[in-house]
Amino acid sequence: MNWELDWLGNRARLSPNKDAILDEKTNNAWTFAELNKRANSTASWLHAQGVKKGDRVALLSPNHISYFDLLFACGKIGAIFVPLNWRLSLHEINEILADCTPVLVGIHQQFEVIRPQLNNFRTFLIGDASYEELLSYPLRDFFREEISETDPLAMIYTGGTTGKPKGVVLSHQSILWNGINTIVSWSLAEDDVTINYMPMFHTGGLNALSIPILMIGGTVVIGEPFTGKKAVESLNRYHCTTILLVPTMYHMLIQTDEFQHSEFPFMKIFLSGAAPCPMQIYEAFQKKGLAFKEGYGLTEAGPNNFYISPEDARMKRGSVGKPMLFNAIKLVRSNDRETVPHEVGELLVKGKHAFSFYWNHEQATQETLQDGWVHTGDLAKRDEQGFYYIVGRKKDMIITGGENVYPLEIEHWLADHPAIDEVAVLGLPDGKWGEIVAAFLVVKDTSRLEEEELKTYCEAKLGRYKIPKRFIRLEELPKTHVGKIDKKKLKEMSNQS
Repeated sequence: MNWELDWLGNRARLSPNKDAILDEKTNNAWTFAELNKRANSTASWLHAQGVKKGDRVALLSPNHISYFDLLFACGKIGAIFVPLNWRLSLHEINEILADCTPVLVGIHQQFEVIRPQLNNFRTFLIGDASYEELLSYPLRDFFREEISETDPLAMIYTGGTTGKPKGVVLSHQSILWNGINTIVSWSLAEDDVTINYMPMFHTGGLNALSIPILMIGGTVVIGEPFTGKKAVESLNRYHCTTILLVPTMYHMLIQTDEFQHSEFPFMKIFLSGAAPCPMQIYEAFQKKGLAFKEGYGLTEAGPNNFYISPEDARMKRGSVGKPMLFNAIKLVRSNDRETVPHEVGELLVKGKHAFSFYWNHEQATQETLQDGWVHTGDLAKRDEQGFYYIVGRKKDMIITGGENVYPLEIEHWLADHPAIDEVAVLGLPDGKWGEIVAAFLVVKDTSRLEEEELKTYCEAKLGRYKIPKRFIRLEELPKTHVGKIDKKKLKEMSNQS
């Protein structure tokens, strides 16, 4: 392959004895030289199994070093790595396999029970003795295949909250430039250490921090299933300098005694992503004097697109910052004209980190990728200083009585109420208003919060048309596989009630 695309091989030459990967569960550690050797052996084995340039290799596994083994191995032979969401049903997994038609499917021994039911695809086990033998496979001369930076490297399936999951094809270029852009814009360095609790079948787990930190020569710790207590202990144990979590994880983290009593002496920055972050989480970190900020990304672009300094994040709560060094951002109205400051528009992203196409979805590709701009479907605004704020999903905007309502504004205000644990706001169909504003709430156990009290609370901050006409209490809000509140599921539940 092209030497400039095999950056792991180059990093192994520059930092052979530096720890690249640690495993929280097993305490195993691998240097960059060892990680590259694993990738070379895996590539040789895949090549011997008949995997060629352009073939798909899928993986069904919890967070595990095999994600890196197979991603880097596919990169070396020109194959396409397809991580599978193990939280999906067997039917949904088989639908994805039928769509991407992999030559091989790696299955972690944790999921071996469903192996015979995976549509008769060729499979191999991950995490057992046979996998360790694979990692010692003799090196083959597979580097003669010419690989271009625009060739596909990975295909990550979207969450499917607006329909069936689509395979987002990411080229060598897109993953490389997301890494370069993140390293330069966020000032990552080889002393950086992160622990990854995000699912590695998701772009946030694979590309947001793991790849950039490995690229610069830092260390990635593969985390066990997340708990707030364990996360605090491991951040200190591994001398972590940065971490990416989703808001629901931070919600659990800040409620632990361990968080309250730890000073986090090695941490440079806590990062939040995947969904807008409630203000109470900002306040918890500010109270302890810890740097905290949120970002914005999507599978189709990056996922990293903005930078904000910790100082600016304190002054401009809720902002994701300004575009990074090597990408462009544009906000447009429905007529494609650019917005003015404080006007809401659809967020468009452009850069070498953008995806190539949706697998088997030409029309969706044409709708999303136009003249090099990724139409995200997200709504945002910017202020006079050029700081951007995510308002919400375009599809989530509520039109009630002819007025536009953005759920995020209401969610932030309700989340600040001391008796409310979690909240989600969406529009429900209504014969009179077209849609009404509805708030789904999880209330703290000790509270006897009444609806009239909630309405009075909302009147202090919100225009009357924004005040929810329905307050629906739940024991728990449904979540997607990456920890976002699942509004599609909430809407389905409301239709059934």
